[in-house]
Parts: sequence; structure tokens; C-alpha cells
Amino acid sequence: MTATELTRRLGIAHPIVQGPFGGVPTVQLAAAVGKAGGLGSYGCYTHSPDEITRIATDIRALTDKPFMFNLWVSVNDPGGDRLDPDRFEAAWKVFAPIYAELGVDKPRPPERLVHGFEAQVEALIEARPAVFSFIFGIPKPSILAECSRRGIVTVGAATTLAEAEALDQAGVDVILATGFEAGGHRPSFLARAEDSLMGTLTLTRLVAAKIKRPVIAAGGIVDKAGIQAAFDLGASAVQLGTAFLACGESGAPPQHRDMLFSDAGRRTVLTRAYSGRLCRGIPNRLIETLTPSADGMPPFPIPGWFTAPLRRAAAEQGRADFMALLSGQGAPLLKHRDVSSLMESLAG
Repeated sequence: MTATELTRRLGIAHPIVQGPFGGVPTVQLAAAVGKAGGLGSYGCYTHSPDEITRIATDIRALTDKPFMFNLWVSVNDPGGDRLDPDRFEAAWKVFAPIYAELGVDKPRPPERLVHGFEAQVEALIEARPAVFSFIFGIPKPSILAECSRRGIVTVGAATTLAEAEALDQAGVDVILATGFEAGGHRPSFLARAEDSLMGTLTLTRLVAAKIKRPVIAAGGIVDKAGIQAAFDLGASAVQLGTAFLACGESGAPPQHRDMLFSDAGRRTVLTRAYSGRLCRGIPNRLIETLTPSADGMPPFPIPGWFTAPLRRAAAEQGRADFMALLSGQGAPLLKHRDVSSLMESLAG
């Protein structure tokens, strides 16, 4: 695969980035992608500063290749930073039947819903990954300047041309153009995610034509043909999430990985049921049960705090009907179940 400006800058052999999905990342996956010549990554949104430091150490114990850390600039929607007793009990009425079915005890209200972005990014900068990618906004100028000073490449996610322009004006090094085909959360930050649903190919072409920064295309890309299409439209690299999620090195439960290769992977939906923010996954009972109550749910990340114990229990019990089955629209094209064979097929 032809080297690009971005591969030379990052010191990687192939312009292939592993999507930094949260919830099920592993240091083994990040290391395996790096060893195969791509850019491995780790989604750190749910982790404390101390955990971010430890994860960097663990990855470096497995490989000396570059890797990427990802954070969420906006860690909660307005009002989502607290869970008072009345709001807790109102939400509990929705979740109680699922907790009962899975045999999970009623949780106690948390002392902390999220870790602060400022503390997380301080730990990230000290950990000094090769790349810092972020979604749901733009870090303040001092953070971007410190990354530049330390040689950390910054990658900002855009779901529209307007967001890409804002990232460009802020001085972000690389623009990630992520289309609505992608699995996981829709990281829009200038308008509602429902109003920012641009396809990967259109968005990639727009950003590459209008902005003179390297572009990484993401969303629905799972094979070499998809990579070539993105390059033809001006991308300097591609980011694949679902294809790597399907690999045994990921932390996804076996039932989730199997469903990506089954007929179930033919259909995905956009839902706020998982966390309170718009997300793409394979429909199941978790989505069907929570969607009717979505409008009355408390703001992000409170719904995700309630669903987290359910998703853990579902994984332990092998109950795919209550897992968060994240998936992009390209799942029906999946063929590979390990990083080595996947990377060989993409870069060969």
C-alpha cells in the first residue's frame, strides 16, 4: 500500500487506523495493529487519569510501535453531570424490569458520573501517545499547542464540513471525516447528530477538497475496495472500527463478534438507548425496550451509567439481546477474525 504524508509523519507502514471504540478496547488489540503496520488505538473516555497512564505503560510493554489515544471533549450533556435522587428514581422505573430479568441488583447513585476531560487530557499528554484523537468538540488552544510542542499529532472528528472547518481553524493537525455509516457514537458537536448525517464518501470528498489538511476517512469501510474509494476521494488514511471490533483481539464478547458475521449484521439502527447520545448498532431487545422511553430519559451520560451493569451482565450470561451491539453498516462484508489476517487483506 502506497505511503502517504500521514504514514510518514506517524511512522507507520500502512495508512490504516484502528477505530478507538470505547467499552471494549484492549491493549492487545492496539499492540497487534501496531505490529502489523497500522496505527493501534485505545478509547480512554471512561478511564481515570491514573488508568490512562497505566494503559500507555501496558501498550508499550507489548510494542514499540506508535499508538493513538482517544478522548471525548464533551463528557456530558447539560444536566448530565449529576444524578439527584428524584432523577435516579424516575430513570430506575424504566430500567428496573431489565435489571430484574438479568438478575442485577439495583445500583446505588454514583459519586461520580464521568471523569473530567481536563484531568484526562493532562494525563494523556504526559503519557505522550503518538496521536491524540478526540470527538464531540475541540480542545482549547493551550491543549493543542502543548500537543504540538511535545510532538503529539492531533486528530479531530468531524461529521459535517462546518465541523471540519472549525477544526481546521483551530489548528488541528488531521481531520477525521466520519460518515453516518460508522458504528458507535455520532460525534457531532455543532448541530444535533440527527441533523449531521452525511455519508462517508461525500464528507471525505468535501473535506479533502475544501481543507488543506490530511483527511482520515471513517464509516462503513471494512475492506481494500472501501479503502481505495476513500483514497480516490482525497483521504490520506482510513479508520476502521467494526472490522477490528470483529477480531478476537478486541474486548467484544464472542456473541457480539459472531453477530457481526451473521445475518443480524445486515441491519443497524441509530439509537440513543445505549447512552443518551446517538449511536449505531444492531437492534436487539435492549434498544426495543428503551427506545419508547428515550424522550423522557435523563441527559447523557446517565442512561449509559444505567445500562453499563446490564451490558456487563449480558456479556457474562451470553445474552446478546441485552448487549450494546455496536456495528457499522459495512458488517456484511466482514471476512476476518484476527488482526493479522485482516491487516494482510487490507495492506497486501
